[in-house]
Amino acid sequence: MTQEFDVKKREMLALTGKAGVATLMAQAVGVNLGLVSVSDAAQTPFRFAIISDPHLYSPVDHVFDKQLIDAVAQVNAMDPQPDFVIITGDVAHQGLNDQMQKGKAILSKLKAPIHSIPGEHDWYLDMGEAWRNAFGPENWSFNHKGVQFIGMNSILVPDFWTKAGLTNEERRDWFMPLNSPVPGLWGCGDKTRAWLSAEVAKLDAKTPVVVFTHSPLWDYYPRWNFQVSDSADIRKTLGKFSAVTAFHGHVHHTVYKKIGNLTSIGTMSTSWPWPYPPVKFPDEKYKQYRADPANTADGMGSASVDIKADSQFVKYEPFGDSLPPGIKDGFKV
Repeated sequence: MTQEFDVKKREMLALTGKAGVATLMAQAVGVNLGLVSVSDAAQTPFRFAIISDPHLYSPVDHVFDKQLIDAVAQVNAMDPQPDFVIITGDVAHQGLNDQMQKGKAILSKLKAPIHSIPGEHDWYLDMGEAWRNAFGPENWSFNHKGVQFIGMNSILVPDFWTKAGLTNEERRDWFMPLNSPVPGLWGCGDKTRAWLSAEVAKLDAKTPVVVFTHSPLWDYYPRWNFQVSDSADIRKTLGKFSAVTAFHGHVHHTVYKKIGNLTSIGTMSTSWPWPYPPVKFPDEKYKQYRADPANTADGMGSASVDIKADSQFVKYEPFGDSLPPGIKDGFKV
């Protein structure tokens, strides 16, 4: 049955888990979506959550373990509970199996089921083997109560390591710095784009779509891979839909961008805050203050997005004093 978004009822709610530690930026984004079908049979509103960029290390009781545990506890405390939780990449900092399994064990404490996509830190030690064993397919698509959810691996690059004779560790290490020049720009690649085209061909143009990638689907700052190299092609593929909401991790801070029918929302991290890149920001009022090291709660927060017929209203709920006046009380987009 074709589903139609009831724009008078739908709203998206972003929530994050708070932990009393210095660098936590726990992001759990929830969505309440009111839907009606063509027969006006009301669908049940629901919520989902997002947790991004845990960057777990191997030592037991590392501070990032505690921060992820706290985020999981906050998601578990949500009422009503999310129908599922999305993990948007970089569970393991060095791609090691023990780090991946630690992440899986902590995330298994979530009451809701999870769906995951990989980040570059998860992938390039063993080309995703440990990640797939822990979390399953890297690309997926499913319909939940009339909303299509799509997750994609957005951190793929052409093989630069075989000809150079690099070890697995050497290949992985080229992805560790934020501005590493060797791997080149990440993207989803031909196979993933073909898969996406086949998936969306099945969908009615009125279907609400929510997309997840590790890095943003626009050229935010390619030098730090705050981009997806084939994002223009992906946005074109998604162009048939009335509206697409895209969530991403990787940047570890709040950022908002609208391109055509696609609204891009950056999620925060459960590990540390990255700085804003040295480029003209789309709009300075959307930029949060940098974390104050004297305030252990600074840089953490939550956000909400209310989607109405003619606008969206975004509101961040900081735990510290991290928002300037321009977005402190929320903003229309």
